[in-house]
Amino acid sequence: MATDVGVVVVTFNGLPYIERCLDSVRGYDTIVVDHGSTDGTPEFVRERFPEVTLLHGENRGLAAGWNRGITALSSPRYLLILNADAWVMEDAVQHLIAFADTRPDAAVVGPQLLNPDGTLQRSVRGFPTVWRLATEYLVLRRLTFGFRPFSAAAGGGVDHTTTQEVDWVVGAALLVRSEAVREVGLVDDDFFLFSEEVDWCYRFRRAGWKVLYYPGARVTHVGESSHGGRMVRELARSNLRYMAKHHGERAAERARKVMLAGVALRALLHRGEKRVANREATRWLRSGSASELLAQAGGRRASRPSG
Repeated sequence: MATDVGVVVVTFNGLPYIERCLDSVRGYDTIVVDHGSTDGTPEFVRERFPEVTLLHGENRGLAAGWNRGITALSSPRYLLILNADAWVMEDAVQHLIAFADTRPDAAVVGPQLLNPDGTLQRSVRGFPTVWRLATEYLVLRRLTFGFRPFSAAAGGGVDHTTTQEVDWVVGAALLVRSEAVREVGLVDDDFFLFSEEVDWCYRFRRAGWKVLYYPGARVTHVGESSHGGRMVRELARSNLRYMAKHHGERAAERARKVMLAGVALRALLHRGEKRVANREATRWLRSGSASELLAQAGGRRASRPSG
């Protein structure tokens, strides 16, 4: 079974969790792409996991790291994309492969994600739209106590105990069929961080493939606590890029205005680090139109509608 899957882990100062991550996939062909860690991660991986292929490079973003790892593998039937702050539980990899083998129409299978305390981490999501961004950024989902029309972006109303076809699943752990990648292409590395898996799932589905959620395999994911919610601006940038690519510049501009109102509100409501992060995002979103912001970020290709 181990030869059926290749594992890709991208790290940047991943020392707190990398040992548990790599221990959980020991025995599988694994590529670690390190993006210039300064905390000793590369040295630790080299010493503790000598069987792992360690690749070094500048930090060009998570998607670019995934692509580098994928192309370094020896064409396995499946790819397991795994965050450095995530680890598979028990026989989750084998369960994912066995399930995927029964669904040849599936490009992506996402496992059930758990928080480190064992509680459910909601990982099923709906594709972004201006309305769905509004429900998230303007706190409508929380104000309506998860009422489904207001919570689709965050997977509200989804039964996470049931296998089902979905829009997309959180990219902390993804089993991806290599055949589908050969047809649809690699991850779009115009996404630096966030939304790369959203775009990939959208492209798979548009090409006729399925994206499935499978709770019969479980993965623990540290998630937001690993970065403390500091990356509000980067999340907004990724949302703009996705909207421009798949819905056009007018939709991206509407999304910019919605997100601007939302982060400005959060800057008033939050304290400490989160307030600082939302103020930074507010300043950035105010500094230009959606197309101007994406061009500044090197997003000229992503700012064109995809048709």
